[in-house]
Amino acid sequence: MFDPKDLYKLADDAPELPDPVLLYHFDGFVDAGGAGRLALGHLLAELEHRVVATFDVDRLLDYRSRRPIMTFDTDRWVECENPELAVHAAKDSTGTQFLVMSGPEPDREWELFTKAVGDLVARLKVSKLVTMHGIPMAVPHTRPLGVTMHASRPELINAQTSAFGRVQVPGSVAALLELRLGAQGNDALGYAVHVPHYLAQAEYPTAAVTALEAVTKGTGLVFPTESLREAARRTNTEIEEQIQASAELSTAIKGLEQQYDAFSEGTERENLMAETTPMPTGDELAAQFERFLAERDDE
Repeated sequence: MFDPKDLYKLADDAPELPDPVLLYHFDGFVDAGGAGRLALGHLLAELEHRVVATFDVDRLLDYRSRRPIMTFDTDRWVECENPELAVHAAKDSTGTQFLVMSGPEPDREWELFTKAVGDLVARLKVSKLVTMHGIPMAVPHTRPLGVTMHASRPELINAQTSAFGRVQVPGSVAALLELRLGAQGNDALGYAVHVPHYLAQAEYPTAAVTALEAVTKGTGLVFPTESLREAARRTNTEIEEQIQASAELSTAIKGLEQQYDAFSEGTERENLMAETTPMPTGDELAAQFERFLAERDDE
């Protein structure tokens, strides 16, 4: 039997935190608009933090599926960008301490990794685990982004209803952590931000802002978000310029707006993924954006 403790190394000066919240996101699973990646990346860029624990990526990652970048200079190799999967300690805008776990999603030993995180959760006295990511939905960027919440206990999300029924989807380490650690009595919840399907492959800072706002409501943590909001404003301006320059895009977005508004007003009872009129697919809309950008570059 393998020991979960062998998968991570706890820092010698790991702080004693008062029941911290652990925010986590792993790169590699569905994350439309980069919602989770941008959100946690923003926090680590804006807030002072220090490493509390690191995981053994040599055991957890398949380097041939995600090859690290190496630098060759003239006649020799000079650098290798080693991936890092780590837990960081940080403070929010009010001075409240919390933890951030981020890095590539493990390729191997999911169950053992889950036990290792559970061991860390117990040692660091984590009060709540929170994850976030984006999912593509047939919604327009001109309307507020929705959020689907899920949790190990209904009380954590006030038993909020969901647009989804019972479905089977490919698994992820983030979901497995919520399932396994929740079954052991830990409080775990997540936020899936509804990202316009035609923007799913791009970086969409508005989705990250929405994710952090949801985390604030669910945990009380307060984050500096002005630079992220400014990035969202710039991105939305660029999107609007593209749409205004294309009658085809404008028509497609108006159709999504009508569908969204009808649902919001209660005139439709199907969930937002059901299409009552023929709508362009995310790939079709994305292709239209790409054609527009290519034409603008040519000009």
